Amino acid sequence: MTMTTIARFRSFCCALAFLLSVASFCLPGADRAQAQDLSGPLGQIATDNYGNTEAALGELALSGSPAAAGIVSALADGNLVFSPSTRQVFIRNAAGALLDPVTLQPVADAPAVKPVRVNNRIRRAIEAANGALSLVSPDAAKRLDAAQAVGRSRDEAALPALETALAKETDPRVKTAMTLARASIVIAKEGITPAERIAAVELVGAEGNQDALAILRSVPDSAAPEVKQAAADAIAGIERNLAIWGAAQNVWYGVSLGSVLLLAAIGLAITFGVMGVINMAHGEMVMLGAYTTFVVQELIRTYNPALFDASLLIAIPVAFLFTGLIGVLIERTVIRFLYGRALETLLATWGISLIIQQAIRTAFGPTNREVGAPSWMSGTFDLGHLAITYGRLWIVIFAFLVFVALLGVLRLTRIGLEMRAVTQNRRMAASMGIRTNWVDAMTFGLGSGIAGIAGVALSQIDNVSPNLGQSYIIDSFLVVVFGGVGNLWGTLVGAMSLGIANKLLEPYAGAVLGKIALLVIVILFIQKRPRGLFALKGRAIES
Repeated sequence: MTMTTIARFRSFCCALAFLLSVASFCLPGADRAQAQDLSGPLGQIATDNYGNTEAALGELALSGSPAAAGIVSALADGNLVFSPSTRQVFIRNAAGALLDPVTLQPVADAPAVKPVRVNNRIRRAIEAANGALSLVSPDAAKRLDAAQAVGRSRDEAALPALETALAKETDPRVKTAMTLARASIVIAKEGITPAERIAAVELVGAEGNQDALAILRSVPDSAAPEVKQAAADAIAGIERNLAIWGAAQNVWYGVSLGSVLLLAAIGLAITFGVMGVINMAHGEMVMLGAYTTFVVQELIRTYNPALFDASLLIAIPVAFLFTGLIGVLIERTVIRFLYGRALETLLATWGISLIIQQAIRTAFGPTNREVGAPSWMSGTFDLGHLAITYGRLWIVIFAFLVFVALLGVLRLTRIGLEMRAVTQNRRMAASMGIRTNWVDAMTFGLGSGIAGIAGVALSQIDNVSPNLGQSYIIDSFLVVVFGGVGNLWGTLVGAMSLGIANKLLEPYAGAVLGKIALLVIVILFIQKRPRGLFALKGRAIES
């Protein structure tokens, strides 16, 4: 054979190999999948044994076959079936037809079949298999989700696929998640050296969350003593850390509750402090503010939906003006005839509250009304181990802004000066030319208006119904009396103190007993300091 002939033969072989490779690549997806033998894992699934099914899922995750994902998905959905007589596995489609699990072609002679059994163990294996199949996805977000899924399942069958994906991973965030998932598997896996296990324990312990605790508690009894000690030390450290963060979370819940109490009570602090009126209709002003928000949102939805995110900002001045005018009307028509008669004002305002509730039931019905949250008040973010919702955060900020604005009105405006003068000595203020009747009307209107904007905020965290105000009236009086009647700083401190104390007591005494205990504490405190934390000073008050 000449050199030319050999060269031609070699070129022919290369061309043939190239054509064969192109032909195999151009085959349809089902044919390529068929080229990958899945008879082993399918045969294990057909035995209908939980252990074999779990092992088969691990093999499917490592097979790299395009058909593997469909088989795992069919098992998760309850659509993977097998024939007890022939031990063949099929996928049942929505129409009830049986398909070949690899080619997805209909089966001509369908035998009698029954579904492959699934329990919690298999469900965890399915989650791990889905995660392993997604570990090599080109989408980094999918790879991250897959790594987290494998970490949660802690399935040893996924470890080879995880290590292969970890060696190729370049995204730092995904690589961290894969490293943590591998450590969670290594901790419970047999045949691991103590040094490697301790390193995994330290890596998981650094996470410091509840998931890390569950992983560390899975250290087997057969582990070396130094491994058990490392796990015990990590668990103790995490529990101490979580206890501190848990207390901080309860304090945040207390601040959130305190801001709600502050909004509900701050208007009452003015009317009760300046006028001495026990206004049982104050809660209904809060309720009217919430319904005003509902009406504003309905109008925006109807006429200009693009303004929905600004609906609360629009509702605030509307609710203030509406409830403020209602308050002035109540003061001018009822309250002004009852000054100095505490029992009569209590009964009269309680009757007014019933009238307002019934009017709202007649106008809007007795059922709850939906008030939507704008996009900037939706969602949650984490601060360390604290979970903070944007809605609650904005309400806390809003409560403090209302407090600062009201403090500015009382300190920096003429009406505020006259209100403070009437609070300290009504007769002396009248002799100085202050129109006390006008101050009373403006004070009652201001307190009612603030209650209205409190209703705007409360519409985001409570049911908007005719009974909304009744949920806050008792707590509002408790805050005002505890902090000091008519003292805004006392109202702020009282609201925050009661809110935080309530949330700190709840984990130990429960919600009901905690509130009762707090009420008893406040009653005992009032026995010692009848004027509250910060009593107002003045000739009329001290006389």
